[in-house]
Amino acid sequence: MATTRTILMNAVDIDRSLHRIALQIMEMNRGVDKLALVGIHTGGVFLADRLQTIIRQQEQREVPVGSLDITLYRDDWTQIAQLPIVKTTDIPFAVEGWTIILIDDVLYSGRTIRAALDAIMDIGRPRSIELGVLINRKCGRELPIQANYGGMDVMESRNEHVHVLLKEKFGCDEVILESHD
Repeated sequence: MATTRTILMNAVDIDRSLHRIALQIMEMNRGVDKLALVGIHTGGVFLADRLQTIIRQQEQREVPVGSLDITLYRDDWTQIAQLPIVKTTDIPFAVEGWTIILIDDVLYSGRTIRAALDAIMDIGRPRSIELGVLINRKCGRELPIQANYGGMDVMESRNEHVHVLLKEKFGCDEVILESHD
């Protein structure tokens, strides 16, 4: 079985997309009052931190940022691993009355986001929850969940997979589409 790798985004493309997402978030929320970013482990946490930096540069204000582990909220965690690796949830602000922007690297089936919604609601009741993703996979959605903010839409088939490599973990920024023939 042959594997083909296509670079969909390089570091410049990712940076450009994050700037666009940050501007859309500020525009749609008419600023950053009562706005917080929550990154979903692992890639979403890195992206939320980058978005916080971009927003700080634009608004000269600090937007709170948190991290969310959804491992035990997943409906398929027993299928993924017998001993799941649970990361840290760190939400250093009260979510009540805030607009929470969930940040993830890829939106595919919608199951991760459903789990994130459950986890947030266990913490408190925000004014609203929105979703920002770097990659919006358009095929394979299992739940009626869509992103409010997105970097790139990708139409792929079942024999293709999207890999988001971020410099914080992999030493480089790339989005790769891997096809198995």
